[in-house]
Amino acid sequence: MPINVLMPALSPTMEKGNLAKWLKKEGDPIKSGDVLAEIETDKATMEVEAIDEGVLAKILVPEGTADVPVNDLIAIIAAEGEDPSSVQVGGAPKAASNGEAKAESKPEPKADASAAGQNTTPGGGHMSYERVNAAPEGAQPSGAPQGGAQAGPGGRVFASPLARRIAKQEGVDLGAVQGSGPHGRIIARDVQAAKASGTTKAPAAAQAAAEAPKAAAPAPKAAPAGGAPAGLTTDQVKGFFAKDAYEEVPLDGMRKTIAKRLTEAMQVAPHFYLTVDCELDALMKLRETLNGSAGKDKDGKPAFKLSVNDFVIKAMGLALTRVPAANAVWAEDRILRFKHAEVGVAVAIDGGLFTPVIRRADEKTLSTISNEMKDFAARARAKKLKPEEYQGGVTSVSNLGMFGIKHFTAVINPPQSSILAVGAGEKRVVVKDGAPAVVQVMTCTLSCDHRVLDGALGAELVSAFKGLIENPMGMLV
Repeated sequence: MPINVLMPALSPTMEKGNLAKWLKKEGDPIKSGDVLAEIETDKATMEVEAIDEGVLAKILVPEGTADVPVNDLIAIIAAEGEDPSSVQVGGAPKAASNGEAKAESKPEPKADASAAGQNTTPGGGHMSYERVNAAPEGAQPSGAPQGGAQAGPGGRVFASPLARRIAKQEGVDLGAVQGSGPHGRIIARDVQAAKASGTTKAPAAAQAAAEAPKAAAPAPKAAPAGGAPAGLTTDQVKGFFAKDAYEEVPLDGMRKTIAKRLTEAMQVAPHFYLTVDCELDALMKLRETLNGSAGKDKDGKPAFKLSVNDFVIKAMGLALTRVPAANAVWAEDRILRFKHAEVGVAVAIDGGLFTPVIRRADEKTLSTISNEMKDFAARARAKKLKPEEYQGGVTSVSNLGMFGIKHFTAVINPPQSSILAVGAGEKRVVVKDGAPAVVQVMTCTLSCDHRVLDGALGAELVSAFKGLIENPMGMLV
């Protein structure tokens, strides 16, 4: 029996993927564990391995195809003993190479509910639906008069957008049209039938009077579901600029995901911010001592080279375990509290960023954290991270100090409950023992999800972090 190869879900949130490259061609023998193709997600390029043996009989989605839905059929493997040339796609639709071809291949929905009930999904299930162009404002009683259109509150006539457009173009009075749609709603064929009869022409003066208020005061733009404010459309934004003043850059999967998730984060997670100045003099001295004591391999390369960010990650991990109530995330109807600290670290790449997670950061040594981060950063820039390496985490660290940024606030990355924005270390004059003194200071701002952390709890966490940074020997014992 032929074996279907489906577009895999490579992460819990993946809905579509790009089929970047086929590593096998039709007619190639397949063994369990063979890499069949490379799939691009919004974050990484992943390999798809075969779990069955046979011959690759048909490739249904060519390489380079974008936005292939999860669980779509992408290839068929002929099982051992089967003739690959005789393998048929069967009831599964052949995937198209672009969005238009996919749209053309979809069956047109039937108005008749009984016919709609016969629609079969590729997986063999059944789907019943009826096309409704716009939701009616209220259901009409079954005993409502049928001589003309049923009016809702305020005398409103229920009609589909297409029916209204045709009626406007042809001068048909919708109030005199009998609807045959759901709950007596007027649909396009009702207007066309009324037009053919020639008995429902609206008086020109009345029609003009009805449309005058609409022309004078355009309807406000509707807000999306959930009450979130609607942004400007593409055409509205482009309308502010001359056509030759810009070039259009299509969004890739990563940028779409960043835009969606961080917009949701700002709308859903109530942020508040706590800022502290951390003195770095003791940390810088300890860092210099530890780096100088690092062992070297036969080529003279040191076993590790600690950065300030490595100390920040370790300090954040320890702070979370010292303030266990802050080592938690929001989970809709409960809070999940963790036994160990998982600290994500923002890594900038071309066109976006990854946030690989240091697991058990509270237990790991500074040298281990340093080497893990170097590996994560290299593979992040090559888009070779595995989903399990950048998903999850309780908090994150975003460090812009290397760009000379003194202070900033960061957006929490769901499902995490906080993120630490780290600025540049710089020499500042402070008062010590009643006298001015020059010290090296780093400003850090913790963004907190108020659903998980209240102000006092967030302050306790950031204070524990500050204490570790200013007394770094505590990270070694």
